[in-house]
Amino acid sequence: MKSLMLAGSLAGVLIISAAFMSLQEKQVIKKIQTMENSKGFAVVELFTSEGCSSCPPADELIEKIERDNKNQQIYIMAFHVDYWDHQGWKDKFSNRMFSERQRQYADWLGLRTIYTPQIVINGTTEHVGSDQGPIVRAISSGLDQQVENTLILEGKVEESKLKVEYKGIKEEKGAELVLALVQKSAHSNVKAGENSGRNLSHVQIVRELHRVDLNSGKSIIMNLPNDFNEKGWELIGFVQQKKDGHITAAARFGF
Repeated sequence: MKSLMLAGSLAGVLIISAAFMSLQEKQVIKKIQTMENSKGFAVVELFTSEGCSSCPPADELIEKIERDNKNQQIYIMAFHVDYWDHQGWKDKFSNRMFSERQRQYADWLGLRTIYTPQIVINGTTEHVGSDQGPIVRAISSGLDQQVENTLILEGKVEESKLKVEYKGIKEEKGAELVLALVQKSAHSNVKAGENSGRNLSHVQIVRELHRVDLNSGKSIIMNLPNDFNEKGWELIGFVQQKKDGHITAAARFGF
């Protein structure tokens, strides 16, 4: 009887503790969404796939952070990797380039393998993509750091192309500019694989990715996807060190 009572007490403590942590995390999310004068920024890169049954909770987490977000210093991007495509369902947003980017992070961060869902923040820390507590704390920490560089982006759509001009970047040895064309939201009816039968909701989907040599000029022309329209898309750019992945500046513009 005593052991049953003890087990029941421990279960109650765990439930209360989990509820308390959930409330705290919700408060942190609300705080980072409404910070007006962030000293720093948070570049949040999710590596995900429609073929991965562990990924929907991570997609839901970034959707939760993005929803009602008024903090222009939080930059969320979802990279759909292609190495799940042979498991019965081909993710229509997947791209081999995104898998290669994740492998580059594995090298930078000293990881032995890649996995989904994974979130990388400011190029320097990585977390299981559905692990809300550490992720929101890492975002909060990034917002509290001093900015090391600056970036200003301007863009103009001309027919099926986007001309992007970038400026304000301080000279930074060994850095490059990364530009991501982002579709704000989409839905997919998955008919095979681990998520078969599910209607998946996505946000901040990276559709095009370009790496730019900062010595190559002050502008770049990007091709636009066939389904591009000026509603519900944005461009996110950031300055990143090629030797270790550290991100020193970020910016965006909408259409």
